[in-house]
Amino acid sequence: MELLVLDGALAVCRLPPDADVPAECGEFHAVVRTPDEVSLVCSEGNAPDGVDVSGGWRALRVAGTLDHSLTGILSALAGPLARAEIPIFAISTFDTDYVLVPGDRLDAAVTALETAGHTRRR
Repeated sequence: MELLVLDGALAVCRLPPDADVPAECGEFHAVVRTPDEVSLVCSEGNAPDGVDVSGGWRALRVAGTLDHSLTGILSALAGPLARAEIPIFAISTFDTDYVLVPGDRLDAAVTALETAGHTRRR
């Protein structure tokens, strides 16, 4: 798979289940609302105050648009990262998948994925 490294640090935030999503989240953001919480991924500089925040994440995007009948995409990324002991936070959209890794482990993540046969688009 060909991967793109997105610019900028991201934060993964846990908001109360009835929370409003901030108006400004940054160019890349994702929101998941469940009965128990709102999970917000946003630019680190836009993380809301007063909530649980895990910062310093970097995003790798699977290049192109994925067909919904494909299987094993996340597994093909998560496996090499797990073997390299790199934690992930995965996000899927209609078109593609993103894998967030700790920013201080980005180079190791790219190396692990390249060793597994994936390529980084520059």
